Amino acid sequence: MVDYMIVGLGLAGTAFCENLRRNNKTFVVFNNRSQTSSRVAGGLYNPIILKRFTLSWRADEQLPVATEFYSGLEQFLNVRFDEKLNVLRKFASIEEQNLWFEAADKNKLKPFLDVTLAQNDNAALNIPFQFGKVLQTGKLDTKFLFDSYEKWLSENDKIYAQTFHYEQLKIEENCVVYQNVKAKNIVFTEGYGMVCNLFFNYLPMQGSKGEYIVIKAKDLNERNIIKSSIFLIPLGDDLYKVGATYNREQKDNITTEKAKNELIEKLNGLLKCNYTVVDHVAGMRPTVKDRRPLVGQHPKHKNLWVLNGFGSHGITIAPWAAKSLYDHIETKAPLLAEMDIARFTND
Repeated sequence: MVDYMIVGLGLAGTAFCENLRRNNKTFVVFNNRSQTSSRVAGGLYNPIILKRFTLSWRADEQLPVATEFYSGLEQFLNVRFDEKLNVLRKFASIEEQNLWFEAADKNKLKPFLDVTLAQNDNAALNIPFQFGKVLQTGKLDTKFLFDSYEKWLSENDKIYAQTFHYEQLKIEENCVVYQNVKAKNIVFTEGYGMVCNLFFNYLPMQGSKGEYIVIKAKDLNERNIIKSSIFLIPLGDDLYKVGATYNREQKDNITTEKAKNELIEKLNGLLKCNYTVVDHVAGMRPTVKDRRPLVGQHPKHKNLWVLNGFGSHGITIAPWAAKSLYDHIETKAPLLAEMDIARFTND
Protein backbone atom coordinates (compact mmCIF):
# COMPACT_ATOMS: atom_id res chain seq x y z
CA MET A 1 0.00 0.00 0.00
CA VAL A 2 1.18 3.51 -0.83
CA ASP A 3 0.39 6.65 1.12
CA TYR A 4 -1.17 8.52 -1.80
CA MET A 5 -2.63 8.04 -5.24
CA ILE A 6 -2.63 11.18 -7.44
CA VAL A 7 -4.84 11.62 -10.51
CA GLY A 8 -3.56 14.28 -12.91
CA LEU A 9 -0.14 15.85 -13.38
CA GLY A 10 -0.47 19.53 -14.17
CA LEU A 11 0.73 22.24 -11.81
CA ALA A 12 -1.47 21.01 -8.95
CA GLY A 13 -0.44 17.36 -9.31
CA THR A 14 3.25 18.13 -9.65
CA ALA A 15 3.20 20.46 -6.64
CA PHE A 16 1.41 17.91 -4.48
CA CYS A 17 3.71 15.08 -5.56
CA GLU A 18 6.70 17.18 -4.58
CA ASN A 19 5.28 17.74 -1.10
CA LEU A 20 4.98 13.96 -0.82
CA ARG A 21 8.50 13.29 -2.10
CA ARG A 22 10.05 15.90 0.18
CA ASN A 23 8.27 14.33 3.16
CA ASN A 24 9.24 10.75 2.24
CA LYS A 25 5.69 9.68 1.45
CA THR A 26 5.04 6.88 -1.03
CA PHE A 27 2.81 7.65 -4.02
CA VAL A 28 1.81 6.81 -7.57
CA VAL A 29 0.33 9.04 -10.30
CA PHE A 30 -2.27 8.37 -12.98
CA ASN A 31 -2.07 10.79 -15.90
CA ASN A 32 -3.30 10.58 -19.49
CA ARG A 33 -2.32 14.12 -20.59
CA SER A 34 -5.90 14.91 -21.61
CA GLN A 35 -5.78 18.31 -19.88
CA THR A 36 -3.42 20.68 -21.66
CA SER A 37 -3.85 24.06 -19.97
CA SER A 38 -0.71 23.84 -17.81
CA ARG A 39 1.36 22.71 -20.79
CA VAL A 40 0.22 25.31 -23.33
CA ALA A 41 -0.09 28.30 -20.97
CA GLY A 42 2.25 31.26 -21.17
CA GLY A 43 4.06 30.15 -18.03
CA LEU A 44 4.06 33.61 -16.46
CA TYR A 45 4.27 34.30 -12.79
CA ASN A 46 3.22 37.82 -12.02
CA PRO A 47 1.69 38.97 -8.72
CA ILE A 48 -0.15 41.96 -10.21
CA ILE A 49 -3.47 42.16 -12.04
CA LEU A 50 -2.27 44.59 -14.68
CA LYS A 51 -5.66 45.69 -15.92
CA ARG A 52 -6.27 47.66 -12.72
CA PHE A 53 -2.91 47.57 -10.85
CA THR A 54 -4.03 45.44 -7.92
CA LEU A 55 -2.42 42.50 -6.14
CA SER A 56 -3.78 39.15 -7.28
CA TRP A 57 -5.40 37.01 -4.59
CA ARG A 58 -2.90 36.43 -1.72
CA ALA A 59 0.00 36.73 -4.17
CA ASP A 60 2.26 38.20 -1.49
CA GLU A 61 1.85 34.94 0.51
CA GLN A 62 2.08 32.65 -2.50
CA LEU A 63 5.09 34.07 -4.33
CA PRO A 64 7.75 33.24 -1.70
CA VAL A 65 6.45 29.66 -1.47
CA ALA A 66 6.43 29.32 -5.25
CA THR A 67 9.94 30.78 -5.59
CA GLU A 68 11.39 28.29 -3.11
CA PHE A 69 9.40 25.43 -4.62
CA TYR A 70 10.54 25.91 -8.23
CA SER A 71 14.13 26.57 -7.20
CA GLY A 72 14.15 23.34 -5.20
CA LEU A 73 12.56 21.43 -8.06
CA GLU A 74 15.18 22.69 -10.51
CA GLN A 75 17.93 21.52 -8.18
CA PHE A 76 16.30 18.12 -7.66
CA LEU A 77 15.77 17.47 -11.38
CA ASN A 78 19.04 19.18 -12.37
CA VAL A 79 17.30 21.23 -15.06
CA ARG A 80 16.46 24.89 -15.66
CA PHE A 81 12.89 25.86 -16.47
CA ASP A 82 12.53 29.13 -14.49
CA GLU A 83 13.64 32.32 -16.25
CA LYS A 84 13.56 35.62 -14.38
CA LEU A 85 12.15 38.24 -16.76
CA ASN A 86 10.68 41.69 -16.21
CA VAL A 87 7.08 42.36 -17.14
CA LEU A 88 6.68 45.78 -18.76
CA ARG A 89 3.14 47.17 -18.75
CA LYS A 90 2.39 49.40 -21.73
CA PHE A 91 0.54 52.57 -20.74
CA ALA A 92 -2.27 53.80 -22.97
CA SER A 93 -2.31 57.31 -21.48
CA ILE A 94 -0.78 59.72 -18.98
CA GLU A 95 -3.76 58.95 -16.74
CA GLU A 96 -2.72 55.30 -16.60
CA GLN A 97 0.80 56.32 -15.61
CA ASN A 98 -0.64 58.36 -12.76
CA LEU A 99 -2.74 55.39 -11.60
CA TRP A 100 0.45 53.31 -11.59
CA PHE A 101 2.13 55.76 -9.21
CA GLU A 102 -0.92 55.76 -6.95
CA ALA A 103 -0.86 51.96 -6.81
CA ALA A 104 2.91 51.82 -6.23
CA ASP A 105 2.45 53.93 -3.09
CA LYS A 106 0.31 51.24 -1.41
CA ASN A 107 2.16 49.09 1.11
CA LYS A 108 1.22 45.70 -0.37
CA LEU A 109 2.13 46.80 -3.89
CA LYS A 110 5.41 48.57 -3.18
CA PRO A 111 7.56 45.40 -3.49
CA PHE A 112 6.16 44.70 -6.96
CA LEU A 113 5.73 48.02 -8.79
CA ASP A 114 8.83 49.99 -9.82
CA VAL A 115 8.28 53.71 -9.35
CA THR A 116 10.85 54.49 -12.04
CA LEU A 117 9.07 54.24 -15.37
CA ALA A 118 10.88 52.35 -18.12
CA GLN A 119 11.60 53.95 -21.49
CA ASN A 120 10.97 52.07 -24.70
CA ASP A 121 14.18 51.62 -26.68
CA ASN A 122 12.80 49.05 -29.11
CA ALA A 123 11.88 50.54 -32.51
CA ALA A 124 9.84 47.42 -33.30
CA LEU A 125 7.31 48.21 -30.53
CA ASN A 126 4.52 50.77 -30.76
CA ILE A 127 4.80 52.44 -27.34
CA PRO A 128 3.49 56.06 -27.32
CA PHE A 129 4.03 56.42 -23.56
CA GLN A 130 6.36 54.71 -21.10
CA PHE A 131 6.26 51.32 -19.40
CA GLY A 132 5.55 50.35 -15.82
CA LYS A 133 7.94 47.63 -14.65
CA VAL A 134 6.62 44.80 -12.48
CA LEU A 135 9.19 43.22 -10.16
CA GLN A 136 9.62 39.59 -9.02
CA THR A 137 8.26 38.22 -12.30
CA GLY A 138 9.31 35.65 -14.87
CA LYS A 139 8.21 32.61 -16.80
CA LEU A 140 8.39 28.85 -16.48
CA ASP A 141 8.90 26.48 -19.38
CA THR A 142 6.01 24.38 -18.13
CA LYS A 143 6.26 21.73 -20.85
CA PHE A 144 9.92 21.12 -20.00
CA LEU A 145 9.07 21.08 -16.28
CA PHE A 146 6.36 18.43 -16.74
CA ASP A 147 8.39 16.34 -19.17
CA SER A 148 11.33 16.35 -16.75
CA TYR A 149 9.16 15.43 -13.79
CA GLU A 150 7.34 12.70 -15.71
CA LYS A 151 10.73 11.25 -16.68
CA TRP A 152 11.71 11.04 -13.01
CA LEU A 153 8.35 9.48 -12.08
CA SER A 154 8.70 6.93 -14.86
CA GLU A 155 12.26 6.02 -13.89
CA ASN A 156 11.03 5.39 -10.34
CA ASP A 157 7.92 3.42 -11.33
CA LYS A 158 5.58 6.05 -9.91
CA ILE A 159 3.42 6.86 -12.93
CA TYR A 160 0.70 5.09 -14.90
CA ALA A 161 0.19 6.77 -18.29
CA GLN A 162 -3.46 5.86 -18.60
CA THR A 163 -6.97 7.19 -18.16
CA PHE A 164 -8.43 6.88 -14.67
CA HIS A 165 -11.85 5.18 -14.61
CA TYR A 166 -13.73 6.52 -11.59
CA GLU A 167 -16.25 3.68 -11.49
CA GLN A 168 -13.41 1.24 -10.83
CA LEU A 169 -12.32 2.98 -7.62
CA LYS A 170 -13.17 0.95 -4.53
CA ILE A 171 -13.52 3.07 -1.40
CA GLU A 172 -12.88 1.26 1.87
CA GLU A 173 -12.82 2.64 5.41
CA ASN A 174 -9.07 3.22 5.64
CA CYS A 175 -7.94 3.08 2.03
CA VAL A 176 -8.90 3.21 -1.63
CA VAL A 177 -8.20 0.49 -4.19
CA TYR A 178 -7.83 1.04 -7.93
CA GLN A 179 -6.91 -1.93 -10.10
CA ASN A 180 -3.75 -3.30 -8.42
CA VAL A 181 -2.98 -0.15 -6.41
CA LYS A 182 -4.01 0.40 -2.80
CA ALA A 183 -3.53 3.81 -1.15
CA LYS A 184 -4.41 5.49 2.13
CA ASN A 185 -5.61 8.61 0.28
CA ILE A 186 -6.39 9.68 -3.26
CA VAL A 187 -5.99 13.29 -4.46
CA PHE A 188 -7.63 14.44 -7.70
CA THR A 189 -5.63 17.17 -9.45
CA GLU A 190 -7.21 17.04 -12.90
CA GLY A 191 -7.78 20.66 -13.85
CA TYR A 192 -10.83 21.12 -16.04
CA GLY A 193 -11.08 17.33 -16.33
CA MET A 194 -12.75 17.44 -12.91
CA VAL A 195 -16.10 18.01 -14.66
CA CYS A 196 -16.06 14.26 -15.48
CA ASN A 197 -15.09 13.22 -11.94
CA LEU A 198 -17.95 11.21 -10.41
CA PHE A 199 -16.95 12.29 -6.90
CA PHE A 200 -16.28 16.01 -7.34
CA ASN A 201 -18.29 17.10 -10.39
CA TYR A 202 -20.80 18.82 -8.09
CA LEU A 203 -18.26 21.59 -7.58
CA PRO A 204 -18.81 24.74 -9.70
CA MET A 205 -16.01 24.36 -12.22
CA GLN A 206 -16.75 26.83 -15.03
CA GLY A 207 -13.66 26.53 -17.20
CA SER A 208 -12.26 29.21 -19.46
CA LYS A 209 -10.75 28.33 -22.82
CA GLY A 210 -7.51 30.12 -23.61
CA GLU A 211 -5.74 30.28 -26.95
CA TYR A 212 -2.19 31.40 -27.77
CA ILE A 213 -0.24 31.88 -30.94
CA VAL A 214 3.53 31.61 -31.33
CA ILE A 215 5.22 34.01 -33.75
CA LYS A 216 8.68 34.28 -35.27
CA ALA A 217 9.90 37.88 -35.51
CA LYS A 218 13.58 38.27 -36.41
CA ASP A 219 13.54 42.07 -36.06
CA LEU A 220 11.76 42.25 -32.70
CA ASN A 221 14.74 41.49 -30.42
CA GLU A 222 12.77 41.88 -27.19
CA ARG A 223 13.91 40.22 -23.97
CA ASN A 224 11.21 41.52 -21.61
CA ILE A 225 7.64 40.29 -21.27
CA ILE A 226 5.42 43.01 -22.71
CA LYS A 227 1.85 43.49 -21.49
CA SER A 228 -0.58 45.57 -23.52
CA SER A 229 -4.02 44.18 -24.36
CA ILE A 230 -2.12 40.89 -24.75
CA PHE A 231 1.06 39.37 -23.34
CA LEU A 232 4.12 39.07 -25.58
CA ILE A 233 6.45 36.48 -24.08
CA PRO A 234 9.98 35.88 -25.44
CA LEU A 235 10.83 32.21 -25.93
CA GLY A 236 14.28 32.55 -27.52
CA ASP A 237 15.37 31.97 -31.14
CA ASP A 238 13.22 34.93 -32.29
CA LEU A 239 10.08 33.14 -31.08
CA TYR A 240 7.39 34.79 -28.95
CA LYS A 241 4.21 33.47 -27.37
CA VAL A 242 1.23 35.80 -27.73
CA GLY A 243 -1.97 35.51 -25.70
CA ALA A 244 -4.29 34.82 -24.35
CA THR A 245 -7.96 34.78 -25.19
CA TYR A 246 -10.76 34.02 -22.70
CA ASN A 247 -13.79 32.05 -23.80
CA ARG A 248 -16.26 30.64 -21.26
CA GLU A 249 -18.60 29.20 -23.88
CA GLN A 250 -16.42 26.68 -25.70
CA LYS A 251 -15.33 23.73 -23.56
CA ASP A 252 -12.61 22.08 -25.66
CA ASN A 253 -8.92 22.27 -26.59
CA ILE A 254 -9.56 22.99 -30.29
CA THR A 255 -7.96 26.10 -31.81
CA THR A 256 -10.22 28.58 -33.62
CA GLU A 257 -9.65 31.11 -36.39
CA LYS A 258 -11.70 33.66 -34.44
CA ALA A 259 -9.30 33.58 -31.47
CA LYS A 260 -6.26 33.60 -33.76
CA ASN A 261 -7.55 36.66 -35.60
CA GLU A 262 -8.32 38.40 -32.30
CA LEU A 263 -4.74 37.88 -31.13
CA ILE A 264 -3.28 38.98 -34.47
CA GLU A 265 -5.38 42.17 -34.45
CA LYS A 266 -4.14 43.10 -30.97
CA LEU A 267 -0.58 42.14 -31.85
CA ASN A 268 -0.65 44.38 -34.92
CA GLY A 269 -1.39 47.31 -32.63
CA LEU A 270 1.74 46.53 -30.62
CA LEU A 271 4.35 45.56 -33.21
CA LYS A 272 5.96 47.62 -35.96
CA CYS A 273 7.91 44.75 -37.51
CA ASN A 274 7.13 41.74 -39.67
CA TYR A 275 6.35 38.37 -38.11
CA THR A 276 5.07 34.92 -39.02
CA VAL A 277 2.61 32.82 -37.02
CA VAL A 278 4.27 29.42 -36.50
CA ASP A 279 2.00 27.76 -33.93
CA HIS A 280 -1.46 28.01 -32.37
CA VAL A 281 -2.52 26.18 -29.19
CA ALA A 282 -5.53 26.02 -26.89
CA GLY A 283 -6.35 24.71 -23.42
CA MET A 284 -9.06 24.85 -20.77
CA ARG A 285 -8.21 26.81 -17.62
CA PRO A 286 -9.79 25.37 -14.45
CA THR A 287 -11.70 28.48 -13.41
CA VAL A 288 -14.31 28.60 -10.64
CA LYS A 289 -17.36 30.86 -10.34
CA ASP A 290 -16.09 32.59 -7.17
CA ARG A 291 -12.48 32.76 -8.51
CA ARG A 292 -11.06 30.77 -5.63
CA PRO A 293 -9.35 27.35 -5.63
CA LEU A 294 -11.16 24.08 -4.93
CA VAL A 295 -9.25 22.35 -2.15
CA GLY A 296 -10.33 19.86 0.46
CA GLN A 297 -12.00 16.63 1.48
CA HIS A 298 -14.99 14.91 -0.07
CA PRO A 299 -18.02 15.45 2.19
CA LYS A 300 -18.77 11.70 2.45
CA HIS A 301 -15.60 9.83 1.55
CA LYS A 302 -12.90 10.89 4.00
CA ASN A 303 -9.91 9.60 2.02
CA LEU A 304 -10.86 11.42 -1.21
CA TRP A 305 -9.37 14.87 -1.76
CA VAL A 306 -9.33 17.53 -4.46
CA LEU A 307 -6.74 20.18 -5.42
CA ASN A 308 -7.94 22.29 -8.30
CA GLY A 309 -9.41 25.55 -9.60
CA PHE A 310 -6.33 27.76 -9.83
CA GLY A 311 -7.45 29.57 -12.98
CA SER A 312 -4.81 31.65 -14.74
CA HIS A 313 -2.60 32.05 -11.62
CA GLY A 314 -1.73 28.39 -11.19
CA ILE A 315 2.03 28.88 -11.20
CA THR A 316 1.97 30.93 -8.01
CA ILE A 317 -1.07 29.32 -6.35
CA ALA A 318 -0.19 25.64 -6.91
CA PRO A 319 2.83 25.23 -4.58
CA TRP A 320 1.11 27.20 -1.80
CA ALA A 321 -2.25 25.41 -2.09
CA ALA A 322 -0.57 22.00 -2.41
CA LYS A 323 1.39 22.59 0.79
CA SER A 324 -1.81 23.74 2.52
CA LEU A 325 -3.62 20.56 1.54
CA TYR A 326 -0.70 18.32 2.50
CA ASP A 327 -0.44 19.98 5.93
CA HIS A 328 -4.20 19.68 6.36
CA ILE A 329 -4.22 15.94 5.63
CA GLU A 330 -1.10 15.09 7.61
CA THR A 331 -1.27 17.45 10.60
CA LYS A 332 -4.90 18.65 10.59
CA ALA A 333 -3.75 22.21 9.92
CA PRO A 334 -6.87 24.18 8.99
CA LEU A 335 -7.58 25.00 5.36
CA LEU A 336 -8.26 28.58 4.41
CA ALA A 337 -12.06 28.89 4.32
CA GLU A 338 -11.92 30.84 1.05
CA MET A 339 -10.59 27.82 -0.83
CA ASP A 340 -12.04 24.95 1.22
CA ILE A 341 -14.64 23.05 -0.85
CA ALA A 342 -16.75 22.90 2.31
CA ARG A 343 -18.12 26.24 1.08
CA PHE A 344 -20.10 24.25 -1.50
CA THR A 345 -22.61 21.54 -0.63
CA ASN A 346 -23.06 18.25 -2.45
CA ASP A 347 -26.82 18.21 -2.85
